[in-house]
Amino acid sequence: MHVGIESINVYGGQTYMDVRTLFEARGLDLERFGNLMMEKKAVGLPCEDGITHAVNAARPLLDRYSEAEKQRIELVITATESATDFAKSMSTHIHKYLGLSRNCRLFELKQACYGGTAALQMAASWIKSQASPGAKALVLAADTIMLETPDAQGGAPNKFSYAEPSAGVAGMAMIVSDNPAVLTLDFGANGYFSYEVNDVCRPSTKGDAGDPDLSLLSYLDCLEGSFASYISKVEGADFQNTFDYLAFHTPFAGMVKGAHRKAMRTFTKNVKPHEIDSDFQRRVMPSLKYCVQVGGVYSATLYFALCSLLDNIPDLDTPKRVGMFSYGSGCASEFYSGVITPTSQAEIRSMKIGEALANRYSLSMAEYDKLLRQSAQWEFGVNDKEVDIQPFYDIYKKHFEGKGYLVLKGVKDFQREYAWS
Repeated sequence: MHVGIESINVYGGQTYMDVRTLFEARGLDLERFGNLMMEKKAVGLPCEDGITHAVNAARPLLDRYSEAEKQRIELVITATESATDFAKSMSTHIHKYLGLSRNCRLFELKQACYGGTAALQMAASWIKSQASPGAKALVLAADTIMLETPDAQGGAPNKFSYAEPSAGVAGMAMIVSDNPAVLTLDFGANGYFSYEVNDVCRPSTKGDAGDPDLSLLSYLDCLEGSFASYISKVEGADFQNTFDYLAFHTPFAGMVKGAHRKAMRTFTKNVKPHEIDSDFQRRVMPSLKYCVQVGGVYSATLYFALCSLLDNIPDLDTPKRVGMFSYGSGCASEFYSGVITPTSQAEIRSMKIGEALANRYSLSMAEYDKLLRQSAQWEFGVNDKEVDIQPFYDIYKKHFEGKGYLVLKGVKDFQREYAWS
């Protein structure tokens, strides 16, 4: 019995900020801009949150199902580090607005950017168990980031500096089933590597804290450790030759390039620098095409990379194996693999992800800072407040109105209220 991803979609928002423009406006060192390898970062509006991101990623998948098929979704798992409630999971709202069966398990999990992979593997194991033959699981990853607002003179947020250009917002949704049209998991071929480290955490609604240099070292350590665990379980596995393609968790593309180089030097004997670069361009670079347009989007990031890979590699005519590395600060990591086919590529291309990213609204620096100040009014715990769309009405009218996206209308008695645009 094969298990894996039946369908998948990502939502990169409706607006973005050009990263080089942001660097220049904040007075950041442009030499470091080159190391990021980023182009754009997705930016959310006050009428968007993790719930809307997840629903707007999932709805195109479910719109293709009959009502009977939708009712076979019996498990909904959300992965986030941007929860809207201390007790109640976002999956309850998502379940409601997607019109799913009440005979369904709903819950949320958290482990920084590893959460989406944890949810996928949990769902796959449940499908594999045949506890409910023919059932499907819906896995969602969605996050927002609450950046500190610019000061009155329009200066940079004091706390974020170089983290700000790479922090995006997004949603991802996947159906996990015994009909894995997108990715058939190599079930049991999983390498884990995890330990306590205070590299990056989110101790308040004001944003992330921690040590970015330590996070980079932890990421590299976990890639080496999780792949060593993988090869201890998969006889004959080899980093250079086993996988036709690779997809990595991508906080920023420059980190992935460095991680690939480190792994090639560690696991491949006598490899030359030009061979490493050629391998990166062929096996990894296609997975980064979408990541550089949204920024680091937490648990959804690895699956943006998977979608980007399938959209941007040459047309498939035979099955290919993909090695995938998932990392979450704190930290937890996993290296696993799966098989893609021509059907996988057709499925992803039907979602028109590249087209959606290309059609987003390009924010000016003034508009971006204005949105930061407006979004800061919607931090965790806000109550009895309505979303005022007037400050961004032109964007809303062009990119939301009449398009059928889920949007946040407000919060009354701590109950979040949504509507279709």
